[in-house]
Amino acid sequence: MTTERLDAIYILGDGLFEKIYGPDEQRDIAARVNVLAPPYNAETVMRHPEILRRADIILSSWGLPLLDAAFLAAAPRLKAVFYGAGSVKGFVTDAFWDRAIALCSAWGANGVPVSEFTLAAILFSLKHAFRMNRTYCGTQAGPKDRAVPGAYGTTVGLVSLGMIGRLVCERLRPFDVKVLAYDPFIKPADAAQLGVTLVPLDVLFRECDVVSLHTPWLKETEGLITGALFSSMKPGATFINTARGAVVCETEMIDVLKRRPDLSAVLDVTYPEPPVADSPLFTLPNVFLTPHIAGSMDNECRRMGRYMVEELDRYLAGRPLAWQIDKAKAALLA
Repeated sequence: MTTERLDAIYILGDGLFEKIYGPDEQRDIAARVNVLAPPYNAETVMRHPEILRRADIILSSWGLPLLDAAFLAAAPRLKAVFYGAGSVKGFVTDAFWDRAIALCSAWGANGVPVSEFTLAAILFSLKHAFRMNRTYCGTQAGPKDRAVPGAYGTTVGLVSLGMIGRLVCERLRPFDVKVLAYDPFIKPADAAQLGVTLVPLDVLFRECDVVSLHTPWLKETEGLITGALFSSMKPGATFINTARGAVVCETEMIDVLKRRPDLSAVLDVTYPEPPVADSPLFTLPNVFLTPHIAGSMDNECRRMGRYMVEELDRYLAGRPLAWQIDKAKAALLA
């Protein structure tokens, strides 16, 4: 347990302070540590080496500078970084890991709105709402084919059961759907506890009415979802991607969507992002495209700040940290 009152500074991108750390979060942080100065950004903090030298704790979000050897030399007292956002890949370095500084990320908080977005997309997809909307607006008379799978006795597939995949499982529990999952790293007993049935990836794509992707972007997962998998999908099926675009063979997916107008794709992420200007993803009638909005937006961002306040409490009390990131976990947070 930390008995001395530690010194802290905020470092994050311009315009993000109030977005991540609202009045309640600011009040609670100020009650726990000495906040040395108004918030800095990556550039202005380096103009105040005397403040950086005193900092025991950094509270941050998007816009944290690279924590390389030069930065760390300027912050000799730094003990912990509380990052009110998701992936930490943009700022961690080997020099950072060598210093054994505690690092916590609000990746868990960011997963909540992604799972909510996914649930909404699944339920809309099971009603064929995206297809119905296209046809209805095009004809003003409604589609002749009104058959939909619905959320009773149908099958939903989840690719990967990390934190977000598991949250989606929990949100699907009240619905009368069967959930299949592909995840080569999860134990059957854990899958059973989640109420899902593990199957190979090709079986999942072939049997599900909706397939939702939750795989992190790693070198090993690039192009995991191929055109052959899309071709195997049952008539009227929907693919949802709130993970990362690079996990999908995008050109192959587009080719299948052109040949299979019965299929739908709900894409919140692409590769590249945004798509190139002439990408068919902007014009294909069976693609529902959103600009990476499934994660924390506006008011939802304050949940990430709140998670970091709670994590700061644990750190100061010497309790186990709920959202600590080590080098291995950092590689998995896309």
